[in-house]
Amino acid sequence: MNTKAWLSAFRLRTLPLSLSCIGMAGFLAAYANKFDGSIFALCCITTIFLQILSNLANDYGDSINGADHAGRQGPKRAVQSGAISLVSMRNAVIVFMLLSLTSGLLLLWVSFGTNWRGFATFFGLGLLSILAAIGYTVGKRPYGYIGLGDVSVLLFFGLVGVMGSYFLFTHSTSWRELLPAMSCGLFSIAVLNINNIRDIESDREAGKFSIPVRIGKEKAALYHWALLLTGLASAVVYTIINYQSPWQFLFLLSAPLLVKNGISISRKPSHELDPYLKQMALSTLLFVILFGVGFLLSR
Repeated sequence: MNTKAWLSAFRLRTLPLSLSCIGMAGFLAAYANKFDGSIFALCCITTIFLQILSNLANDYGDSINGADHAGRQGPKRAVQSGAISLVSMRNAVIVFMLLSLTSGLLLLWVSFGTNWRGFATFFGLGLLSILAAIGYTVGKRPYGYIGLGDVSVLLFFGLVGVMGSYFLFTHSTSWRELLPAMSCGLFSIAVLNINNIRDIESDREAGKFSIPVRIGKEKAALYHWALLLTGLASAVVYTIINYQSPWQFLFLLSAPLLVKNGISISRKPSHELDPYLKQMALSTLLFVILFGVGFLLSR
């Protein structure tokens, strides 16, 4: 087995982003005195499996549909480069689908026990998450190819990722948690937007009509600013509503990194944007950590 090729296919640099929504939910639960270490650990494991599943399915689907080809600007994908065969990648997708399902079922059992109504509801959300991870680039009509990837990221990295995970801790939620969920979701879309701006030419050639392909790089850069500023504003509004201490604005220390990312996306050519994917993902994780620590210090 080519371990290096598989680790590359897992795209480990995307994991901080996927863990950000779980971290936000964990901090919110701790602020409400409802944190549970077992639930948090299982949320993290399940999310990691889902993220890797999504990455592998993306590699598999883009290879089949032609988005990964010699003219693509980003890093070489495993199937595209020949490091991993199409059959092996398909089998890996199945394995991580089963791992995600198993981990998710254990998580629901720890959270809900014999509360079958809650168990069934979140089992349905879990199945939707698995289908979303696979369906982005796999299938006859992958939704990522018609520009719906941003909506999916907002839903699963924002609303479901934060509010759903928060519910697993507390068995309750309110409209207020929608605001930090929006922050995580919008920052996650920003990461996808960088990816799509970088690949704008190769995606256009492959018939993958992401938002940057539809509106062009210049407008996609403005869209990027809207994502960053709206995500930051959502956190500010939530903090004002729940204000107790200046510590709660600690997350604003991450704002310069977000501004730097926005400026870079606006000014640099598409083929130079790859490093800013990681920078945006890590900036999102830092934002979540500062947000959570600030709220805990305010208690």
